[in-house]
Amino acid sequence: RDQIHFKECFSLYDKQQRGKIKATDLLTVMRCLGASPTPGEVRRHLQTHGIDRNGELDFSTFLTIMHMQIKQEDPKKEILLAMLMADKEKKGYIMASELRSRLMQLGEKLTPKEVEDLFKEADIEPNGKVKYDEFIQKITIPVRDY
Repeated sequence: RDQIHFKECFSLYDKQQRGKIKATDLLTVMRCLGASPTPGEVRRHLQTHGIDRNGELDFSTFLTIMHMQIKQEDPKKEILLAMLMADKEKKGYIMASELRSRLMQLGEKLTPKEVEDLFKEADIEPNGKVKYDEFIQKITIPVRDY
């Protein structure tokens, strides 16, 4: 359900297939991927990267911007995004060891203990493979407060 097709969405707006989208399409592409930035937030993202309204941005800049946006909106999605960025070959999984190091480098850095807890919660073998969809389902099930 949350297998986000960043590249596909980006490509829809990359009309000349040059690996770039127009700054003016950024809001639309971000919303197409389930983020909900305000026009002001989009302007700030572009300013941060020194891109003016008539400019363009490449896919890696776009990923960075999405990453920032999602971090503001939803820490769980940020984890998914870290996994997607780590999975260069688009295999649908990454190694637990790589996920661990990514989680500890995220904007909201997780401590080794938090990573261990997350892995326990999602039944991840320390040296195993982590499939996104299963992982995300496990960590996004609302936690009950007793």
